[in-house]
Amino acid sequence: MIEARDLCKRFGSVEALRGVSFTAPDGQITGILGPNGAGKSTTLRILSTVMRPDEGEAYIDGISVEEPMSVRARIGVLPHESGIYPRLTARENIEYFGRLHGLDERRLRHRVDHLIEVLEIGTFAHRRTKGFSHGQRTKVAIARALIHEPHNVLLDEPTNGLDVMATRAIRDIIRNLKDDGMCVLFSSHVMQEIAALCDTIVIVAKGQVAAAGTPEDILAKTQKDTLEDAFVATLGDTEGVV
Repeated sequence: MIEARDLCKRFGSVEALRGVSFTAPDGQITGILGPNGAGKSTTLRILSTVMRPDEGEAYIDGISVEEPMSVRARIGVLPHESGIYPRLTARENIEYFGRLHGLDERRLRHRVDHLIEVLEIGTFAHRRTKGFSHGQRTKVAIARALIHEPHNVLLDEPTNGLDVMATRAIRDIIRNLKDDGMCVLFSSHVMQEIAALCDTIVIVAKGQVAAAGTPEDILAKTQKDTLEDAFVATLGDTEGVV
């Protein structure tokens, strides 16, 4: 489970987060939805221990993000940029992160073989990643994030820039993580993606949570028929917030 409590973050005079709070339960997909610059990526960076909040608290399975090494053992992270090493093969990229997490060689081989199979990486597993398509890089980055069998997965706009077939493949992967009982938290500004995947939606606008709940909750609250209309209405309610 992932918890954010009154997270605040400032960059000079810019308030990126102003009291963001929500809970992402196990066995569910929670989506952070918002326009560009709303604070989605900043929230994920704090939860993944890359950045410290100026105020507030965050917990992964009850462990504070102030204990980064303990938290990192329980999370798998797909950043906005995949950041895979171009001179290594797909398999070598995955193995490298497994060793960083302290996996012994026997378990490492088993995990790498398993992820290559389930993520359908086999046809390019032994190729250097320089020149990979965006979809191929994303699959390798997801495998890297899952190598140590984390219970919580944080994905920053996982399908951004992908074609239709690659997007469908990544969505299937995310659903499978949920079916395995994992806590999945991902950010997006694509309404169709949120609607297709999420059990719970957190709408962030101007560094604050403007609405949160199940899709049905948000539709009822805004009295709209579609999530797109509900999203627009929610953003309209924040226009006066400064």
